[in-house]
Amino acid sequence: MRLLVIGGAGYVGSVTAAVLVRAGHDVTVVDDLSTGHRDAVPAGAAFRHADVLDERQLGDVLRAVTADGPIDAVLHFAARSLVGESVSEPARYFRHNIVSTANLLEAMRDHGIGTIVFSSTAATYGEPERSPITEDLPTVPTNPYGASKLAADQLLTFAAPAYGIAAVSLRYFNVAGADGSQGERHEVETHLIPRLLDVAAGKAPEASVFGTDYPTPDGTAIRDYIHVRDLAEAHLLALDAARTGEHLICNLGTGTGFSVYEVLEAVRKATGHELPAVERPRRAGDPARLVASAERARTVLGWQPERTDLVGIVQDAWAFYRRADGE
Repeated sequence: MRLLVIGGAGYVGSVTAAVLVRAGHDVTVVDDLSTGHRDAVPAGAAFRHADVLDERQLGDVLRAVTADGPIDAVLHFAARSLVGESVSEPARYFRHNIVSTANLLEAMRDHGIGTIVFSSTAATYGEPERSPITEDLPTVPTNPYGASKLAADQLLTFAAPAYGIAAVSLRYFNVAGADGSQGERHEVETHLIPRLLDVAAGKAPEASVFGTDYPTPDGTAIRDYIHVRDLAEAHLLALDAARTGEHLICNLGTGTGFSVYEVLEAVRKATGHELPAVERPRRAGDPARLVASAERARTVLGWQPERTDLVGIVQDAWAFYRRADGE
Protein backbone atom coordinates (compact mmCIF):
# COMPACT_ATOMS: atom_id res chain seq x y z
CA MET A 1 0.00 0.00 0.00
CA ARG A 2 0.93 3.66 -0.38
CA LEU A 3 0.73 5.18 3.08
CA LEU A 4 1.09 8.59 4.71
CA VAL A 5 2.46 8.57 8.27
CA ILE A 6 1.63 11.90 9.86
CA GLY A 7 3.99 12.56 12.76
CA GLY A 8 6.30 9.79 11.60
CA ALA A 9 9.45 11.46 12.97
CA GLY A 10 8.25 11.01 16.57
CA TYR A 11 8.58 8.03 18.87
CA VAL A 12 5.66 5.74 17.99
CA GLY A 13 5.31 7.18 14.48
CA SER A 14 8.92 6.45 13.53
CA VAL A 15 8.79 2.88 14.83
CA THR A 16 5.54 2.28 12.97
CA ALA A 17 6.97 3.80 9.79
CA ALA A 18 9.96 1.45 10.05
CA VAL A 19 7.69 -1.57 10.52
CA LEU A 20 5.61 -0.49 7.50
CA VAL A 21 8.71 -0.11 5.34
CA ARG A 22 9.97 -3.55 6.36
CA ALA A 23 6.57 -4.98 5.46
CA GLY A 24 7.06 -3.70 1.91
CA HIS A 25 4.75 -0.68 1.91
CA ASP A 26 5.45 2.64 0.16
CA VAL A 27 5.70 5.09 3.07
CA THR A 28 5.81 8.88 3.13
CA VAL A 29 6.41 10.53 6.50
CA VAL A 30 4.93 13.99 7.04
CA ASP A 31 6.20 15.90 10.07
CA ASP A 32 6.92 19.50 11.09
CA LEU A 33 9.81 18.32 13.33
CA SER A 34 8.54 20.42 16.23
CA THR A 35 8.94 17.44 18.55
CA GLY A 36 10.17 14.76 16.14
CA HIS A 37 13.63 14.10 14.73
CA ARG A 38 14.61 14.01 11.06
CA ASP A 39 17.08 11.18 11.69
CA ALA A 40 14.26 9.07 13.16
CA VAL A 41 12.58 8.78 9.75
CA PRO A 42 13.49 5.25 8.64
CA ALA A 43 15.56 4.53 5.57
CA GLY A 44 13.25 3.63 2.73
CA ALA A 45 10.58 6.16 3.68
CA ALA A 46 10.14 9.45 1.86
CA PHE A 47 9.95 12.62 3.97
CA ARG A 48 7.86 15.77 3.56
CA HIS A 49 8.16 18.70 5.96
CA ALA A 50 4.73 20.15 6.70
CA ASP A 51 2.57 21.36 9.56
CA VAL A 52 -0.82 19.61 9.52
CA LEU A 53 -2.35 22.63 11.25
CA ASP A 54 -1.64 24.57 8.05
CA GLU A 55 -4.23 23.56 5.46
CA ARG A 56 -2.17 24.99 2.60
CA GLN A 57 0.97 23.05 3.55
CA LEU A 58 -1.00 19.86 4.01
CA GLY A 59 -2.77 20.35 0.68
CA ASP A 60 0.53 20.94 -1.11
CA VAL A 61 1.97 17.72 0.31
CA LEU A 62 -1.05 15.64 -0.64
CA ARG A 63 -1.13 17.05 -4.16
CA ALA A 64 2.56 16.24 -4.60
CA VAL A 65 2.30 12.72 -3.19
CA THR A 66 -0.92 11.76 -4.98
CA ALA A 67 0.55 12.97 -8.29
CA ASP A 68 2.52 9.70 -8.24
CA GLY A 69 -0.58 7.60 -7.55
CA PRO A 70 -3.40 7.26 -5.02
CA ILE A 71 -2.77 7.03 -1.28
CA ASP A 72 -4.41 4.03 0.38
CA ALA A 73 -4.40 5.19 4.01
CA VAL A 74 -3.22 7.76 6.54
CA LEU A 75 -1.76 6.89 9.94
CA HIS A 76 -2.09 9.91 12.22
CA PHE A 77 0.38 10.27 15.12
CA ALA A 78 0.88 14.04 15.21
CA ALA A 79 -0.23 15.41 18.59
CA ARG A 80 0.67 17.42 21.63
CA SER A 81 0.85 14.86 24.42
CA LEU A 82 2.19 16.29 27.70
CA VAL A 83 -0.51 16.06 30.35
CA GLY A 84 0.96 18.76 32.58
CA GLU A 85 1.43 21.17 29.69
CA SER A 86 -2.14 20.53 28.57
CA VAL A 87 -3.41 21.71 31.95
CA SER A 88 -1.59 25.04 31.60
CA GLU A 89 -2.18 25.37 27.82
CA PRO A 90 -5.62 23.82 27.14
CA ALA A 91 -6.42 25.91 24.06
CA ARG A 92 -3.13 24.89 22.45
CA TYR A 93 -3.94 21.22 22.99
CA PHE A 94 -7.50 21.40 21.72
CA ARG A 95 -6.38 23.38 18.68
CA HIS A 96 -3.52 21.05 17.79
CA ASN A 97 -5.13 17.69 18.47
CA ILE A 98 -8.56 18.47 17.04
CA VAL A 99 -7.69 20.82 14.17
CA SER A 100 -4.93 18.53 12.87
CA THR A 101 -7.45 15.68 12.72
CA ALA A 102 -10.11 17.85 11.08
CA ASN A 103 -7.63 19.11 8.48
CA LEU A 104 -6.55 15.55 7.68
CA LEU A 105 -10.11 14.32 7.29
CA GLU A 106 -11.01 17.10 4.87
CA ALA A 107 -7.77 16.58 2.92
CA MET A 108 -8.50 12.85 2.75
CA ARG A 109 -11.94 13.57 1.33
CA ASP A 110 -10.49 16.00 -1.21
CA HIS A 111 -7.88 13.47 -2.40
CA GLY A 112 -9.90 10.26 -2.27
CA ILE A 113 -8.09 8.63 0.67
CA GLY A 114 -10.40 6.13 2.30
CA THR A 115 -8.74 4.92 5.53
CA ILE A 116 -7.30 6.52 8.67
CA VAL A 117 -5.68 4.89 11.71
CA PHE A 118 -5.58 7.32 14.62
CA SER A 119 -3.19 7.36 17.58
CA SER A 120 -5.53 7.73 20.55
CA THR A 121 -4.87 7.24 24.25
CA ALA A 122 -6.07 5.58 27.43
CA ALA A 123 -6.24 9.12 28.88
CA THR A 124 -9.69 9.32 27.27
CA TYR A 125 -11.00 7.12 30.12
CA GLY A 126 -9.81 9.39 32.93
CA GLU A 127 -10.08 7.51 36.23
CA PRO A 128 -12.00 4.40 35.16
CA GLU A 129 -14.50 2.69 37.41
CA ARG A 130 -12.87 -0.71 36.96
CA SER A 131 -9.78 -2.44 35.63
CA PRO A 132 -8.94 -4.07 33.20
CA ILE A 133 -10.33 -1.24 31.09
CA THR A 134 -12.67 -2.16 28.24
CA GLU A 135 -13.75 0.09 25.39
CA ASP A 136 -17.33 0.31 26.65
CA LEU A 137 -16.37 2.10 29.88
CA PRO A 138 -17.38 5.76 30.20
CA THR A 139 -14.88 8.23 28.78
CA VAL A 140 -14.41 10.95 31.38
CA PRO A 141 -10.96 12.47 30.77
CA THR A 142 -9.42 14.39 33.66
CA ASN A 143 -7.10 16.66 31.68
CA PRO A 144 -7.17 18.67 28.42
CA TYR A 145 -4.85 16.19 26.67
CA GLY A 146 -7.24 13.28 27.18
CA ALA A 147 -10.26 15.49 26.41
CA SER A 148 -8.76 16.74 23.15
CA LYS A 149 -7.95 13.20 22.00
CA LEU A 150 -11.46 12.08 22.92
CA ALA A 151 -12.87 14.95 20.85
CA ALA A 152 -10.78 13.75 17.89
CA ASP A 153 -12.14 10.23 18.41
CA GLN A 154 -15.67 11.62 18.40
CA LEU A 155 -14.95 13.52 15.20
CA LEU A 156 -13.87 10.26 13.56
CA THR A 157 -17.10 8.59 14.70
CA PHE A 158 -19.14 11.21 12.83
CA ALA A 159 -16.80 11.53 9.83
CA ALA A 160 -16.64 7.82 8.97
CA PRO A 161 -20.24 7.56 7.72
CA ALA A 162 -20.44 11.18 6.56
CA TYR A 163 -17.34 10.97 4.36
CA GLY A 164 -17.52 7.26 3.56
CA ILE A 165 -14.15 6.51 5.13
CA ALA A 166 -12.84 3.71 7.33
CA ALA A 167 -11.48 4.82 10.71
CA VAL A 168 -9.68 2.99 13.51
CA SER A 169 -8.64 4.57 16.82
CA LEU A 170 -6.01 2.72 18.84
CA ARG A 171 -6.02 3.73 22.50
CA TYR A 172 -2.51 3.24 23.85
CA PHE A 173 -1.62 2.48 27.43
CA ASN A 174 2.01 2.98 28.59
CA VAL A 175 4.37 2.64 25.62
CA ALA A 176 8.02 1.72 26.22
CA GLY A 177 11.02 0.06 24.60
CA ALA A 178 12.68 0.77 21.26
CA ASP A 179 13.16 -0.75 17.82
CA GLY A 180 16.79 -0.54 16.74
CA SER A 181 17.53 3.04 15.69
CA GLN A 182 14.00 4.24 16.51
CA GLY A 183 13.18 5.04 20.12
CA GLU A 184 12.01 7.53 22.70
CA ARG A 185 13.60 11.01 22.62
CA HIS A 186 11.48 13.72 24.18
CA GLU A 187 12.77 17.17 24.99
CA VAL A 188 10.54 17.13 28.06
CA GLU A 189 10.35 13.59 29.42
CA THR A 190 7.47 12.59 31.68
CA HIS A 191 7.41 8.80 31.21
CA LEU A 192 8.63 6.60 34.04
CA ILE A 193 11.08 4.29 32.25
CA PRO A 194 13.13 6.96 30.41
CA ARG A 195 13.22 9.05 33.57
CA LEU A 196 14.65 6.05 35.43
CA LEU A 197 17.16 5.58 32.62
CA ASP A 198 18.28 9.17 33.24
CA VAL A 199 19.11 8.11 36.80
CA ALA A 200 20.98 5.02 35.56
CA ALA A 201 22.96 7.23 33.17
CA GLY A 202 23.88 9.68 35.92
CA LYS A 203 21.81 12.52 34.48
CA ALA A 204 19.42 12.62 37.44
CA PRO A 205 20.34 12.05 41.09
CA GLU A 206 17.48 9.80 42.14
CA ALA A 207 14.19 8.22 41.19
CA SER A 208 10.93 9.54 42.62
CA VAL A 209 8.20 7.12 43.71
CA PHE A 210 4.95 9.07 43.94
CA GLY A 211 2.68 7.32 46.39
CA THR A 212 3.37 4.17 48.40
CA ASP A 213 -0.05 3.82 50.05
CA TYR A 214 -2.18 2.70 47.10
CA PRO A 215 -4.43 -0.38 47.53
CA THR A 216 -1.99 -2.54 45.53
CA PRO A 217 0.30 -5.41 46.64
CA ASP A 218 3.35 -3.18 47.25
CA GLY A 219 1.54 0.12 47.74
CA THR A 220 2.67 1.75 44.47
CA ALA A 221 0.60 2.50 41.40
CA ILE A 222 0.22 -0.17 38.71
CA ARG A 223 0.37 0.49 34.97
CA ASP A 224 0.21 -1.58 31.77
CA TYR A 225 3.44 -1.36 29.71
CA ILE A 226 3.40 -2.26 26.01
CA HIS A 227 6.47 -2.62 23.79
CA VAL A 228 6.50 0.00 21.04
CA ARG A 229 7.18 -2.67 18.39
CA ASP A 230 4.04 -4.59 19.41
CA LEU A 231 2.15 -1.31 19.27
CA ALA A 232 3.46 -0.56 15.77
CA GLU A 233 2.47 -3.99 14.50
CA ALA A 234 -1.10 -3.38 15.69
CA HIS A 235 -1.29 -0.50 13.21
CA LEU A 236 -0.63 -2.84 10.29
CA LEU A 237 -3.45 -5.09 11.46
CA ALA A 238 -5.70 -2.05 11.90
CA LEU A 239 -5.25 -1.16 8.22
CA ASP A 240 -6.71 -4.55 7.30
CA ALA A 241 -9.51 -4.38 9.87
CA ALA A 242 -10.77 -0.91 8.86
CA ARG A 243 -14.26 -0.92 7.29
CA THR A 244 -15.80 1.85 5.20
CA GLY A 245 -18.34 3.94 7.08
CA GLU A 246 -17.30 2.58 10.47
CA HIS A 247 -15.13 3.78 13.35
CA LEU A 248 -13.46 0.99 15.31
CA ILE A 249 -11.91 1.72 18.71
CA CYS A 250 -9.44 -0.72 20.27
CA ASN A 251 -7.40 -0.59 23.47
CA LEU A 252 -3.77 -1.64 23.15
CA GLY A 253 -2.11 -3.08 26.22
CA THR A 254 -0.90 -6.39 27.57
CA GLY A 255 -3.56 -6.92 30.23
CA THR A 256 -0.77 -7.19 32.82
CA GLY A 257 0.17 -4.42 35.18
CA PHE A 258 3.50 -3.61 36.82
CA SER A 259 3.93 -1.49 39.92
CA VAL A 260 6.37 1.40 40.17
CA TYR A 261 8.60 -0.71 42.40
CA GLU A 262 8.54 -3.56 39.85
CA VAL A 263 9.53 -1.14 37.08
CA LEU A 264 12.30 0.23 39.27
CA GLU A 265 13.66 -3.27 39.85
CA ALA A 266 13.42 -4.09 36.12
CA VAL A 267 15.49 -0.99 35.29
CA ARG A 268 18.09 -2.00 37.86
CA LYS A 269 18.37 -5.46 36.29
CA ALA A 270 18.44 -4.17 32.71
CA THR A 271 21.03 -1.46 33.28
CA GLY A 272 23.16 -2.98 36.03
CA HIS A 273 22.88 0.26 37.99
CA GLU A 274 21.60 0.70 41.51
CA LEU A 275 18.98 3.41 41.33
CA PRO A 276 18.45 5.40 44.54
CA ALA A 277 14.75 6.05 45.04
CA VAL A 278 12.92 8.59 47.16
CA GLU A 279 9.33 8.08 48.26
CA ARG A 280 7.10 11.09 47.73
CA PRO A 281 3.38 11.83 48.25
CA ARG A 282 0.81 10.77 45.66
CA ARG A 283 0.24 13.09 42.73
CA ALA A 284 -3.31 14.40 42.40
CA GLY A 285 -5.40 12.41 39.94
CA ASP A 286 -3.12 9.36 39.71
CA PRO A 287 -5.34 6.23 39.79
CA ALA A 288 -4.09 3.17 41.65
CA ARG A 289 -4.36 0.81 38.68
CA LEU A 290 -4.60 1.33 34.89
CA VAL A 291 -4.53 -1.94 32.98
CA ALA A 292 -5.99 -2.56 29.54
CA SER A 293 -8.33 -5.22 28.36
CA ALA A 294 -7.07 -5.85 24.82
CA GLU A 295 -9.63 -8.55 24.07
CA ARG A 296 -11.22 -6.51 21.27
CA ALA A 297 -7.82 -5.98 19.62
CA ARG A 298 -7.16 -9.71 19.84
CA THR A 299 -10.57 -10.64 18.46
CA VAL A 300 -11.05 -7.98 15.79
CA LEU A 301 -7.47 -7.17 14.77
CA GLY A 302 -5.96 -10.58 15.44
CA TRP A 303 -3.31 -8.81 17.54
CA GLN A 304 -1.28 -10.45 20.27
CA PRO A 305 1.60 -8.65 22.06
CA GLU A 306 4.78 -10.74 21.93
CA ARG A 307 7.33 -8.62 23.84
CA THR A 308 5.81 -8.66 27.30
CA ASP A 309 8.86 -9.27 29.50
CA LEU A 310 9.40 -6.02 31.39
CA VAL A 311 13.17 -6.43 31.74
CA GLY A 312 13.39 -7.09 27.98
CA ILE A 313 11.37 -3.96 27.25
CA VAL A 314 13.72 -1.90 29.42
CA GLN A 315 16.81 -3.51 27.84
CA ASP A 316 15.62 -2.36 24.40
CA ALA A 317 14.98 1.14 25.73
CA TRP A 318 18.40 1.23 27.44
CA ALA A 319 20.23 0.09 24.28
CA PHE A 320 18.59 2.90 22.31
CA TYR A 321 19.20 5.41 25.10
CA ARG A 322 22.92 4.66 25.11
CA ARG A 323 23.13 4.74 21.31
CA ALA A 324 21.35 8.10 21.17
CA ASP A 325 23.64 9.38 23.93
CA GLY A 326 26.70 8.48 21.87
CA GLU A 327 27.96 5.66 24.08
